[in-house]
Formats: sequence, structure tokens, C-alpha cells
Amino acid sequence: QVQLVESGGGLVQSGGSLRLSCVASGNIFDIYVMGWYRQAPGKQRELVAASTSGGSPNYADSVKGRFTISRDNAKNTVYLQMSSLKPEDTAVYSCWADGIQLSYGRVYDLWGQGIQVTVSS
Repeated sequence: QVQLVESGGGLVQSGGSLRLSCVASGNIFDIYVMGWYRQAPGKQRELVAASTSGGSPNYADSVKGRFTISRDNAKNTVYLQMSSLKPEDTAVYSCWADGIQLSYGRVYDLWGQGIQVTVSS
């Protein structure tokens, strides 16, 4: 069984920083893409950042220059370093992975449970 477990959320003041982590557990050989989505109250879920194996990361325009996504493939972990946080970054952040290669096949469209990030003004 494969699952994604996030950590690192919490409450931070405007202008502060947080780092989110997401670990994919299981007998994993490779993960094609890992990323982060977020959903604020009353808003649609949006892609924050994604990292494709061997490719360049993608970012939402609203976080470019402030957030950095990185991966440790040996640990099946993706990180989201968030800096210069703004109150509008407040949301539930969810880890996402696609194309997870296991010994018995591939898993697609896997989600973590979500983690709250709150930025106070």
C-alpha cells in the first residue's frame, strides 16, 4: 500500500517561512511527478508547484519567487519551501503524486490527507 504523509504546516506571521514535507511510503521504485496543491475556504483547489522526474519545476504565478519545490528521490520525499508568506497563502496544502512505480504496477493520482497553513497578518 502506498500513501503520502505531509508534515510541516502550522501558523506563521506574514513575511515568515515554512517548509512542508511529504513522504511517499511503500515499496517504491520511482515517482514520475510530485507536487503540492492548496485549497483556501470558498476557493477552488489550485496547483501550487509540481516537480517532474528529470524536468523543471512548475509554479503557480502567485508563488513564483517565493516558494521552492524540491525532491529527494532516494527518500521519496518532496518539499515545499515557502518564504515571504502572505495571508492569502492560507489554505490546506495537499501533497500529490502521479505515476508511482511499484513492484507490481503503477499508482496514479495519489493524494495526501492535507495540512493546514495559516498566515496571520
